Amino acid sequence: MNINYEYYRIFYYAAKYKNLTQAAHILHNSQPNISRTIKLLENALGCRLLIRSNRGITLTPEGERLYTHVRAAVERIQAAENEILASASMQDGCVTIGATETALHMLLLPVLRQFREDHPKIRIRILNHLTTQAMDSAKRGEVDLAVVVSPPDIEKPLQARPLLRFRDILVGGPSCRVFREKPLTLEEISARPLICLGEGTMTFRTYEDFYRRHGRTLYPELQAATTDQILPMIKNDLGIGYVPKIFARDALDKGEVFRLSLTEQLPVREICLIENEQYPLSVAARKLRTLLIAHKE
Repeated sequence: MNINYEYYRIFYYAAKYKNLTQAAHILHNSQPNISRTIKLLENALGCRLLIRSNRGITLTPEGERLYTHVRAAVERIQAAENEILASASMQDGCVTIGATETALHMLLLPVLRQFREDHPKIRIRILNHLTTQAMDSAKRGEVDLAVVVSPPDIEKPLQARPLLRFRDILVGGPSCRVFREKPLTLEEISARPLICLGEGTMTFRTYEDFYRRHGRTLYPELQAATTDQILPMIKNDLGIGYVPKIFARDALDKGEVFRLSLTEQLPVREICLIENEQYPLSVAARKLRTLLIAHKE
């Protein structure tokens, strides 16, 4: 049965207020039009819905049953409209981001601070992921955006946009103070324990490929779960490790760790923005995407 939704909306207000004049006023319509629409709806359904009298409107049993369902539908539609309008005006809403630890500290945090200052009523939800986990979440539509480091080959429906290129630095603990002035080779540093993220991470894959290209095998003696676990191990002279400079800056300034030079140039890594073209972004997510792209420039 193909009945105009407007018929049900008019019936909803007439039944809610039990007064055609009031319903017409709320709908910015005329009472004759309201009466005519109700009659059309009754004809289409083949039953009487309203009984009009000097005391107002009474719903028939069929009208009561119809009103129960129509009220739920109309009020849910109104709630959805209000929610979308609030989101579009940036007065409400939520953006969910999947982010790797390195991407979070090197790029995302300052952008989120600006986003929060510009749009304080938008909620921000961050899921701390490995690169592959964040990409899987984007593929399933569980996050609006993913910000990751050195993603593997991207396949549709995902698309990647490079935001920032960087190289890690090699740092060592107090016992490496004597080596800080002398460039070292991969062969020379292989004599010292290496601390690295675990297998399965993009960081491990990046350095595994780097070592292979220089005829060496990556064999970390200590594997950390997160990047921020590497530096405390280095401070305590458990080994040397590759970390983004932002993670080591304070410790370098305090002389707790020392930057080591390599004759081989460390690999370039990229922070990329990942989104799923199958899922349209909300207004808030588009605003954040714009900020991220602008920040790289």
